[in-house]
Amino acid sequence: MARLRDNLARLSLQAETVVTDAAEWPGAGNGGFDGMLVDAPCTSTGTIRRHPDVAWLRQEADIAALTALQKRLLQKAVALLKPGGTLVYCTCSLEPEEGEQAISRPCWPPDPAMRRAPIEAGEVAGLSEIVTADGDLRTLPCHLPHADPRLGGLDGFYAARLVKS
Repeated sequence: MARLRDNLARLSLQAETVVTDAAEWPGAGNGGFDGMLVDAPCTSTGTIRRHPDVAWLRQEADIAALTALQKRLLQKAVALLKPGGTLVYCTCSLEPEEGEQAISRPCWPPDPAMRRAPIEAGEVAGLSEIVTADGDLRTLPCHLPHADPRLGGLDGFYAARLVKS
């Protein structure tokens, strides 16, 4: 939070900041938010090329625990979102359970008013290969190659954009 506050001050911006458990937070009482970003806690398997210890630190059981938390965070974010509001859900995981399946689970969306708002290649510098058939963003370490392999590649990342009707 100190870094966030420093950056806000440096940029002459103001924001109300809250440190809390997002899944338990009752909200600001202002009728909802125009936008929500759920940068969900995840296994971080998408960062394995820069953090090879992830392969040794994570266990299969971690996925189930994290997906349960991700579901709670998504449900809370939807509840706090105004009609017409945008929700962006993202993880730095290669695990489909934490990405594509998190958005397409049978229990999702918890609110039938939620719909996907597909991401278009023009929004990601024309890199159409990182946009899925559903209109989500999925980067893989093989994306953005370079002649010098030390300079190429991306972290594994997933993002979906949804709008509340």
